[in-house]
Amino acid sequence: MDKLKMQTPDLTDKNIEQIAALFPNVITETKDENGNLKKAVDFDLLKQILSQNLVEADDERYRMDWPGKKASLLKANTPITKTLRPCREESLNFDTTENLYIEGDNFEALKILQESYLGKVKMIYIDPPFNTGTAMIYHNAFSKSESEYDEEIGAMDEEGGKLFRNTDSNGRFHSDWLSMMYQRLVVSRDLLTNDGFIAIAIDHNELHSLTLISDEIWGEENRIATVTVQHNPKGRNQAVFFSENIEYMLVYAKNIGLAKFNQVAIDEDVIKTFDQTDKNGKYRYESYIRARTVWSRKNKPNNWYPIYVSKDLSKLTTSYNKEYYELYPVTNQGEFSWKNIKSSFEELNKKKGYFLAKKENDKINLYHKYHEQQVLKNLWIDKKYQSEFHGTNLLKNLLNVNVFDFPKSLYLVIDILKLTVSQKDIILDFFSGSATTAHAVMQLNSEDGGNRKFIMVQFPEKTDEKSEAYKAGYKTIAEIGKERIRRSGKKILSELESKSQQLKLGEKPVDTSKLDIGFRVYKTDSTNMKDVFYHPSELKQMTLDDLLSNIKEDRTPEDLLTQVILELGLELSLPIETKKILGNTVYIVQTNALVACFDNNIDFKIVDTIADLKPFKVVFKDASFKDDKDRINVEERFKRLSPETKVTVI
Repeated sequence: MDKLKMQTPDLTDKNIEQIAALFPNVITETKDENGNLKKAVDFDLLKQILSQNLVEADDERYRMDWPGKKASLLKANTPITKTLRPCREESLNFDTTENLYIEGDNFEALKILQESYLGKVKMIYIDPPFNTGTAMIYHNAFSKSESEYDEEIGAMDEEGGKLFRNTDSNGRFHSDWLSMMYQRLVVSRDLLTNDGFIAIAIDHNELHSLTLISDEIWGEENRIATVTVQHNPKGRNQAVFFSENIEYMLVYAKNIGLAKFNQVAIDEDVIKTFDQTDKNGKYRYESYIRARTVWSRKNKPNNWYPIYVSKDLSKLTTSYNKEYYELYPVTNQGEFSWKNIKSSFEELNKKKGYFLAKKENDKINLYHKYHEQQVLKNLWIDKKYQSEFHGTNLLKNLLNVNVFDFPKSLYLVIDILKLTVSQKDIILDFFSGSATTAHAVMQLNSEDGGNRKFIMVQFPEKTDEKSEAYKAGYKTIAEIGKERIRRSGKKILSELESKSQQLKLGEKPVDTSKLDIGFRVYKTDSTNMKDVFYHPSELKQMTLDDLLSNIKEDRTPEDLLTQVILELGLELSLPIETKKILGNTVYIVQTNALVACFDNNIDFKIVDTIADLKPFKVVFKDASFKDDKDRINVEERFKRLSPETKVTVI
């Protein structure tokens, strides 16, 4: 019976597997610290294979380096024994929601999510702390868990939490910030779908450096744009030289060849022109003539042909009909061309309602459907992106107090989501702050009936005791984020219900039951397992409790279930059913994806009952069985009753 590792995956092992797929002959074996055989790479042989393209250590090459980069990459690839623990009392609609709010260090959270969300996140939007050089403290942001790194870049607060003051006096002013970002971006990349995107908000201080490390991680060829966002038209009065009134948004695709923006408009004036709707979304009718010089009859001869229109304007054809009007792409400015060649027109003409012929000023004009879209610019200056009105004030009105400095405009996040995600996609924000991204996801779902899911991650950074947030009862940034989700969700649902009661003739009522405004709260913590679970041979002294159980005494069955779900690569949003079967508590995840029972002294009746469910995976506690004989019997019973089930223990 296999035993779960109860730790995050070793990304180095995955890299070795990828090398093995390309060059199987360079894979060899070596022994780990416990004397067990493991795969390794023969780098001398790999160098021979790649000899013409090698860059030696002393060779000059173009790259971004800084003190701490190697350690940062090593940490990104090293497994950790951390987990998430569910917090039902702070959640909303825990049993039915598919949204997640994770409270804790975002690097640890990203590592923990590796198996469950590998290649499943369509969009990552982050607004990380800007490296301004002011006396801003980042709790647990720049620090590593090892004590030597704490000594290197920070200190400890009164509760043992790591602090970092990133000021110009710090010798590693840029290096620390880059290390913090680098390891998080490296780990987050694997979570994206192959056609996914990441958008990173940043100011001028680290724009250049962030672009270089992002080019390295995502690939320069996958950089879509550096969008300039005018978030503060007035600028800042305290500026000595230029008053800063813009920020930037770096946008990358994971694979530029697979990624594709949605065909939508984001400028308010453009959106208003799409005043009709069909099953494919909003549209307007545009002239089928391309009246520009490059589209002249001479330049586009294949797009010059007659189109015949019936007298009642209901039928179109390219076949001659003496009873029909004959149209050519001609305007007062000269002879031009149709938008499509003849064969393409004939295919489009098969679509009912795609073309519209209208008689205007004694002339027949031809129009075609043009669905919502626009030419996207990398300068976003619309008023809706102003952070004061649609960030600070919006949040203040929602929570009745000014609780957060410089939140992003809600509509900035909505618009980047409109461009990048579909209705069932997952969106991740691991610098959640005031949870603008969660608000944007719910708002977008309410507008188009989508079922997008969010994953928010936020460290519980303490609010200043003198701040309005603290006085209002918000002791941490995470508390602000969770309350914003609760209130914004309630407001969005109320507005949707009100809209449903004021329908115009022909409009369909909105199904508000499908709008997910809930979220499951999880908090990062140490593993549920005692040291004896990971290093049984190294412990010289074991207590009686250690011998009886390898699980920490303060951990609940739901804690264990969560770590098992993560270990097995299942999504945390899956439905969980709790049943009492023959006196035992049994957890059933996603019907039969996983069945778990962590009770002591499990007998064969409950084993047979679980086997009858034909689950894909089953997990028990190792301590549930008296001895190896019982474990073997359990395996044999599953082989007989449910041979496809994989049985494991913790």
